[in-house]
Amino acid sequence: MVISTDSDDGDDGTTWRTIPVSDNNLGQASDQAGGQAGGRAGGPRLSPNLRGIPLYKPGKPAKGEDGRPAYKLSSNENPYPPLPGVVEAAVAAAGDLNRYPDLGCTALTAELAARFGVPETHIATGTGSVGVAQSLIQATAGPGDEVVYAWRSFEAYPIIVQISGATSVQVPLTADGRHDLDAMLAAITERTRLVFVCNPNNPTGTVVHRAELERFLDAVPADVLVVLDEAYNEFVRDAEVPNGVELYRDRSNVCVLRTFSKAYGLAGLRVGFAIAHEPVAEALRKTAVPFGVSQLAQDAAVASLRAETALLERVAALVEERTRVVAALVAQGWTPNETQANFVWLPLGERTADFAAACAAAGVVVRPFPGDGARVTIGETEGNDLFLEAAARFRKES
Repeated sequence: MVISTDSDDGDDGTTWRTIPVSDNNLGQASDQAGGQAGGRAGGPRLSPNLRGIPLYKPGKPAKGEDGRPAYKLSSNENPYPPLPGVVEAAVAAAGDLNRYPDLGCTALTAELAARFGVPETHIATGTGSVGVAQSLIQATAGPGDEVVYAWRSFEAYPIIVQISGATSVQVPLTADGRHDLDAMLAAITERTRLVFVCNPNNPTGTVVHRAELERFLDAVPADVLVVLDEAYNEFVRDAEVPNGVELYRDRSNVCVLRTFSKAYGLAGLRVGFAIAHEPVAEALRKTAVPFGVSQLAQDAAVASLRAETALLERVAALVEERTRVVAALVAQGWTPNETQANFVWLPLGERTADFAAACAAAGVVVRPFPGDGARVTIGETEGNDLFLEAAARFRKES
C-alpha cells in the first residue's frame, strides 16, 4: 500500500509535504513510535517561544474572614448585573447549546456596523478584545518581527507577542504614567509590524489626547498597523480624548479594539470586536478560533447594545463614583493618576505588596503590580468605602 500525492501546491497557495507509506514501513513507524513513547524520557517538544513566558495573573477572588463582607476590586469588572434583556437573551440561546454558534456572528456584526456607521466587512469579532488582539499579532508578526507598546500597559501584550515568536519593544511610560508617543515613534524600525496604544491605559488610567495621537498616526509608516485598544472608552469624560473609530476611517493602518467585558458587564461571556479596514478585518476572521464566540455571548451582546439608555445611566453612576473615590484619596494625601477608566492607580513602588496585603486584610482585593503600583477597580459603593478606609489606615501607618 502506498499513500502519496502528485502535487505539493494547493489551489489556494498552500503547500504541504507528503510521505510515501508502504505496508512495511507502516509497521516500522509503529514500532519506533511505541519505543519512543515507552523508553524515551522528556515528552513532546514544545515551542521554544513558551520559554520564560509571563503567565497572565487574574485578580484574586475576595474572601471575607469571620463572616465579614469582602469585595473584589482587582479585575475591572462591572459591579452591576447584566443590562435589561440580556439574561433573557442568553437563557433563550442556552436552549440550543447542542448546536454550534453562528460562525460569522452575523446579527452582532450587523448591529455593530449600524451602531458605529461602518461596513459590516470592517467588523471582526473574537473572544474578548484580548482574543482579537492575539489574532492581530498572528496576522502581522512572527519570528524576527517587532511589536511596540508602552510599559507598563495591558499585561497580556507581552504574552501574546511572545507566543507568536515576535519581539516585544516596551517603551517606558512618562513619569506621570502616560504614553510617550515620541519615544514610541523613535522605537519603530523596519522590523516593526504592529503598535499598541492603550487608551485609556491599563493599569494607569491615563489617556492620549487627540492632537498628539493624530501627529503620531501621521508619522507612523503606512505598513505598520496601529491598534487603538479602547476597552475603557465608555468611561472617558475628557473631551480631548478622541474616539478611535473616527481616526480609523481615513487611515487604513489603524484598527480599533473594543470589548463587552467592561462597561457592558459581559466579562464572563468573552466577546470583543475590532473595527478595521477590510484587509485587516479579513485577516482577523482568518486567524480567529472557529466558533470561538458562543451564541450566548453573541445574543447577549446584541441585547446589550439595544439597552443603551440603561448602559449610559450605569456608566454615569460609575464615573460619579470614580470622582468621589479619587477626591477622597486626594484628601487623604495620595496622588493618584488622573484616570479616565473604571479604576484608579496608585504608584506605590516598593510599598505595593504591603498595600495590597493591607487592603486584603480589610476585605478588599486590589490588583498589585509589584514594584510599580496598585490598580483598584471602581466597584460597589460599600467596597469602595472599605478600600478608602484601608487606604487611609495604610497612609497613617506607613
